[in-house]
Amino acid sequence: MSARQRKLLRGLSLLAALFAFGLVMFGAFVRLSNAGLSCPDWPTCYGQVTWPQHAQAVAHADAAFPDRPYEAHKAWREQVHRFLAGTLGVMVLVLALAAAWRDRRVRAMVVLGAICAAIGVSMYMRGEHVFSSVLAGVAIAAPLVAAWRSGGSGARRISVLAFAVIVFQAMLGMWTVTLLLKPVVVTSHLLGGMLTFGLLSYVALRFAGVAAPDQRLAGLRTLVVAGVVLLACQIALGGWTSSNYAALACGYGPGSFPQCLGQWAPPTDFHEGFILWRGIGVNYEGGVLDMAARSAIQIAHRIGALVVFCYLGWLAFKAARRGLRVHALAIALILLAQVTLGVSNVYFGLPLAVATAHNGVAALLLFALLATLARTQAIAPMSEESP
Repeated sequence: MSARQRKLLRGLSLLAALFAFGLVMFGAFVRLSNAGLSCPDWPTCYGQVTWPQHAQAVAHADAAFPDRPYEAHKAWREQVHRFLAGTLGVMVLVLALAAAWRDRRVRAMVVLGAICAAIGVSMYMRGEHVFSSVLAGVAIAAPLVAAWRSGGSGARRISVLAFAVIVFQAMLGMWTVTLLLKPVVVTSHLLGGMLTFGLLSYVALRFAGVAAPDQRLAGLRTLVVAGVVLLACQIALGGWTSSNYAALACGYGPGSFPQCLGQWAPPTDFHEGFILWRGIGVNYEGGVLDMAARSAIQIAHRIGALVVFCYLGWLAFKAARRGLRVHALAIALILLAQVTLGVSNVYFGLPLAVATAHNGVAALLLFALLATLARTQAIAPMSEESP
């Protein structure tokens, strides 16, 4: 790969990663401000490309969706989130095409996926849901096959893979609305956003040449990967807590932390709290679980936070001992900030700004781990990133 190509791909991946981070933050803002169902249809909002703004359009929207009265202060948030997600999709498509441009077969598969995705959305809007689902499957499978066919294990393959992920992420966004905020879908949508950000960040790091000239750092690789997995599990627990409206299940203010409802062992129902799939047609807005199930979810999230805090603190210490002091400091500081935000959420009653920041700092912690992981990778030979 020439220096000019690498510079282009580095710029594209960095821009996409930054945009993805902003989208993760805005998506958290939409979810936490209870605007997830403010547009009851998809991808339009009350049948409009933007959202109803005039009195006549609002009256028509209320008549078309009597069970979901129009709320102007929420609808714009959801629809702007969709516009931003579509913009990121285009950016990732451009990155995938640029990464695979010199491989005609891979490039054709990426283009096929993009065309099927576009036609699938059009068919969905016309009510052709079966045909749309088939096209969506092809739109995901084509870039997946392209990523597998691209060869190597470097940033080019991950760039193509990211396009498959973002198409599936769009489907999760649709199901979030059509399945009425089903917790497993909302949590998966959060994980998909974090995965998209993580893939794009790692691609940017690799194209930037962040790698280890010292093979002794390779010994940290497995430890960092374990940290990423633990963090992903904790993010999933956080998403499950939020989507089941369990963030304040232990109350707020004095007695809410480290105790729960002023007790060290409050009533809990872990079985009910962690049933992943429930019936179709249930509206999960506001939550459907009783307090014992929500308390179980909140306590599980706290236990997970303690495990992640201890492990990543130890990992930061190990990284510092290996000479990665900047990476270690970043992990430690972001970790402390995340714990502080988590405790503040509970103690102050889930302020919107604090809760949104809690999601963003989780993404930053993921980035710090990925930067450390990239630093432990050996410098790839030029042939790996060339066609």
